[in-house]
Amino acid sequence: MNIEHILVFQHLRIEHPGIFRDYFKEDGIKWHVVELDEGDSIPELSDFDALWVMGGPMDVWEEEKYPWLIEEKDAIRKAVNELKMPYVGICLGHQLLADALGGEVSPAAVPEVGVLQIQKTEAGKHSPFYENLPESMSCLQWHAAEVITAPDEMEILAESDQCGIQSLSLGSQVFSMQYHQEIIQTTISDWSAIPAYKKSLENVLGVNATEKLQKEALEYMTEFNTTARLFYQNWKSVVFESK
Repeated sequence: MNIEHILVFQHLRIEHPGIFRDYFKEDGIKWHVVELDEGDSIPELSDFDALWVMGGPMDVWEEEKYPWLIEEKDAIRKAVNELKMPYVGICLGHQLLADALGGEVSPAAVPEVGVLQIQKTEAGKHSPFYENLPESMSCLQWHAAEVITAPDEMEILAESDQCGIQSLSLGSQVFSMQYHQEIIQTTISDWSAIPAYKKSLENVLGVNATEKLQKEALEYMTEFNTTARLFYQNWKSVVFESK
């Protein structure tokens, strides 16, 4: 299957595909953003080759506050179940996938914020999505909700000490991650400008939280970007060979 045009659901302008935009550009892949929080309409899904769903400060159960979540979940179900589109979900996009397809998402017992470790599960060790990636990886985490029950037929590829479902896959079609691989130099400062994100950051890391996390993230940036490229190369290989 050839990927030429990706549809991207965003929930904040500053929470975009990050480093993956560079990889899309290198491959000549066009990407069209739907800014759901700003009232953008969802276009015809069949006009696109893949769907990427990004993070955001809202929770999957906040449909009264954010009514567009209902339409978004419907679109995710259609994309995955009916159109069999390749899907990548990051953070909220991971949680929306699980919720839309019958899994369960709830507030996390212990929010994960900061540079933390995830580990491959046994399924992850054999997944082509994780080929050549280390069994334990440093990742940026920034979430206070988590998937606690995976949808039927989905495999759990990664876990952490506090969150048992860090990554999900469905065959060669679907991959989602709770953690953030898309981050770039400005990610921490950009996200810290969002009150909900700043509050969660300070609740975990205390005073000067932004400065602490910015410093730590920059120290790991080369590793973050290396694993992001490896994942992207794996994703392309899996998707291209699947059809």
